[in-house]
Parts: sequence; structure tokens; C-alpha cells
Amino acid sequence: MTTMQDIADIAGVSKASVSLVLNGRDVGHVKPQTAELIRQTAAKLGYRPNQLARSLRTHRTHLLGFIGEQVATTPYAGGIILGAQDAASTYGYVLLTVSTDGMADEEQEITVLKRYGVDGFLYSKMFNRITDVPRSLADYPLVVVDAIDRDKQFPSIEPDEFQIGYDATKRLIDAGCRRIAYVGCAEPLIAQPRRLRGYQTALSDAGMPIDDALHVDVLNNEPALQVVGKLFDEQRPDGFFCFNDARAWYVYESAARRGLTVGRDISVVGVDNHRVFAETLAPPLTTVELPHYEMGYWGACRLISVIEGHDVDTSIWPETTAPLPPLDATIPATVHCKLIEKKSVRK
Repeated sequence: MTTMQDIADIAGVSKASVSLVLNGRDVGHVKPQTAELIRQTAAKLGYRPNQLARSLRTHRTHLLGFIGEQVATTPYAGGIILGAQDAASTYGYVLLTVSTDGMADEEQEITVLKRYGVDGFLYSKMFNRITDVPRSLADYPLVVVDAIDRDKQFPSIEPDEFQIGYDATKRLIDAGCRRIAYVGCAEPLIAQPRRLRGYQTALSDAGMPIDDALHVDVLNNEPALQVVGKLFDEQRPDGFFCFNDARAWYVYESAARRGLTVGRDISVVGVDNHRVFAETLAPPLTTVELPHYEMGYWGACRLISVIEGHDVDTSIWPETTAPLPPLDATIPATVHCKLIEKKSVRK
């Protein structure tokens, strides 16, 4: 098994320097070039820390608890968990994941994670919302993911909902669309007014009027299809920004019923990059990808930083679809989501 002394001998540095770097305490103590050499040497030798010895030394288990809502049934939870798991592994932690479906079940799962001696918690919701963090977590290091702590006691991260609406609408404007509709969500989600504001601001910045007749909010199924169809017939939009990819389907269906071709006669942009919708609609749907992996990765990094009392080394962060915000970002931290170009916006 590779030891810190082995790394020190090969890199030509002291064991103390190796310890500082591998325990994330090198900033201000070890030159950046030397720190990078130590990391490369450790990676080449396949170094793995002795977790038992590390736990005895630091009085920490290096276990993170992830509490997710409806993990098994939500298509996006996997991305958040994967991001958090990758970050935990990078910094020598293990992620323990539980799924909850109600307050009683949630408290039971929290108790179980506490019995394992987790050092801190990631608390995640199935979609961006204002949430009440359970009181049983108040005394633990905690980061809220894809939600906002109502009392603003804990760090949190969420998508930049305003920018989603702005970027999607700007893409349609750049494509030459002049009557751009917003097919929004009739549910009381915090993303809805923010994306609507982004849509309206993009129109205003381009010198285009805000026409309330081009804005409809729908739920799902046949009633939604009827509302979107009426929008087609009465307002004749040439571009559509949709609250999510599921609502973009109503635009595709309405266009087909009227002999219109998406990507030629009209342009459509969705949100989610949902694999079922974005990859199976024809033509493939241009969409804004929600940063589930990025939120999970950042959340775990911020949590580890709180646990250890110093920022983790961000120089080894991976390249991600959307850029990760700095660890000291204003809370709630936001991720500027990436627009994924496909073929539903005309050239």
C-alpha cells in the first residue's frame, strides 16, 4: 500500500508537505507547483488514505449523509447524487444516500444517518423550492441542494432561473423570431415567475413589446394541449419558450396538427434536457440543461469545507456542462445553466 512517505520520497519533498496537500491544508503552506506535483505523484501511485487512522486522528468519520426527496422516482435525483458522490470521493469522503417521502419517514432516515456518525448532511428536494430544514439537522453542518432554506441559516445552491428564461428567449430573438410566446407552468413553483421575468427582460432588452396574450400557463394533458392550440390559432407565434421540455411537447403536437414544422416554420426552446423529451422529439429539442450534477458536486464541496473549517482545493474541480460557482458565492449560490443546441430553432 502506498504511504505518504512513498509519495514524499518520489516527489522529493517532505512528508509534512505531502500531509498538508492530501489533507487539503496546503494553501499558504505549500507552493502551488509543489502541491500539484504531490497530487500527480499520489494519483500515479494510486494512493488511498487510511480512513480508520484518519478518523481517529480527526475525530470525523468522513461520511456525508444525503437526504433526497423521492430519489427513486425523480429522473433528476441521479445527477445530484452522482455529483455529490464524485465530490465526496475526490476529497476522501463517502456518501450515504436515503430517500424520503414524508416527514415521519424523513425523521426516521435522519436518525439512521446519525447512527452511522455522518459528519454532515446534504438536504435535497425534487425541484427548486423554498423549504423548511428539519430541526433535527440544525446542529449539523448542512448544505441545501436545489432548494432554498426558508430561514436562510444554511448554505444552498439552485439554478439561475431568471437567466434560464433570459437565455432561452434571447436564443429565439437571435434566430429572428418576432412573436415569442411563453408556455409557462400553472403550478406555484418559484421557478415560474423567475423564468417569466427572464423572458420579459430579454424581450425588453431587444426593444420588443411584452404581449400578455403570448403568455399562457398550463398544467398537463388535454387541457394544456387545448390552451396551446388556441395560442397557435389566435396569436400566431413564431417562437416558443417553454417552462420545461414536457410543455414543449404540446407545442410540437399543436404544430403538427396545423401542418407546421418545428425548426422551420416555428422555433422552440425547452428547459430540463429531459432524456425522454429532448432526445425523442423530432426534430431534437433545443433546451436549457438544469445543473443537477453541478449542484450536487458544489453542495458536497461546500459541505466538506464547512466540516473541515477551510475551503477544499478547487483547482482539481472537473470540467462541467455549466460552470461551478465559487465556494464563497453569495447564498443562495446560483448556477448559470447551459443552453444545449439541437435542431428545434431555425437557422
